Amino acid sequence: MGTVVRVRGIVLPEREERTFWIDGDRLRTSPVPGAETVVDGGWLLPGLVDAHTHPGSAKPGDPFDHDLLRADLGLHRDAGVLLVRTPGTAGRMPRWVDEEPDLPRVRSAGRWLATPGRFFAGWGRNVDEADLVAAAVEEASASSGWCKVIGDWAAGEPAVPVGVLSAVVEAVHAVGGRVAVHCQTADGCRNAVEAGVDSLEHGMNLDVGLVERMAAQGTALVPTLGAFLDFVGPTSSDFLRQGVEGMLATIPVAREAGVEVLAGTDSRPCGTVVGEVQALIRAGLTAEAAVGAASWRARAWLGVPGLVDGGPADLVAYDRDPTAEPGVLAFPRRVVLRGKVVR
Repeated sequence: MGTVVRVRGIVLPEREERTFWIDGDRLRTSPVPGAETVVDGGWLLPGLVDAHTHPGSAKPGDPFDHDLLRADLGLHRDAGVLLVRTPGTAGRMPRWVDEEPDLPRVRSAGRWLATPGRFFAGWGRNVDEADLVAAAVEEASASSGWCKVIGDWAAGEPAVPVGVLSAVVEAVHAVGGRVAVHCQTADGCRNAVEAGVDSLEHGMNLDVGLVERMAAQGTALVPTLGAFLDFVGPTSSDFLRQGVEGMLATIPVAREAGVEVLAGTDSRPCGTVVGEVQALIRAGLTAEAAVGAASWRARAWLGVPGLVDGGPADLVAYDRDPTAEPGVLAFPRRVVLRGKVVR
């Protein structure tokens, strides 16, 4: 047994004061005499989550860079983001990511899967629609179980047919994987929902009439709203401006219907999920729902326990309640990753 440390604080979302002893990379509730106290008071959150981030590539078209990947994950960690989902990268996630004790836990989706004309030229893995099912199974099997399909691209151009996406979902689910789909057009969103995908990435121009079905079948929405709000401006196209306006209106309706709305940045620099929390609040989510979208709700959706006995020792401590003052998320007092104090 290594050195055991102790943390105490008000745990969110339960709002109960609890004490944990950290043994290795696990939280324990059984007292250990003589443990060093590293957090005593304040508010404790399960490690923050960025559910849509692409560490390792500086801009579209750039190759996958392992040194940049390490630096990007370090930025996430220092901001208290201790679990990330990477729905698509320019290359497959290296094995060393899962072995690095000082880097966030990663759930990856292999390379982007794009059919002709539906992605940045030369980026990701380009396949014909006829080969998409087999490629999706390969990428899901070579990653953390996720695959990512570019379901549509430019406005006015056809989306991947619902029959093709349905076959992808069936095949990937059969091997225990999950399917994320990039969609920004109304047809792309509709096809993805009707195919039963696990997550809509962006969901711009999503028909609000589909949210009940999304909730019933467990399709999450990862809008990456902040990235669009930063990008849209007076000279933006009608498609973009109307799409962002639609997102602002649809997000709270989707959450109210029971859709899991999650925080993802899809932008650089890494480690800025607090900005997405603020964007979700701007869209009409309560502060607690928005913070949960970047912490305990996202972790549960990814199958990772929160602050419970036997759960991973990944937590962030704050001086004030982040659900009352979301801005405090940018100022963690203490960050503990895999049982190690990293800040």
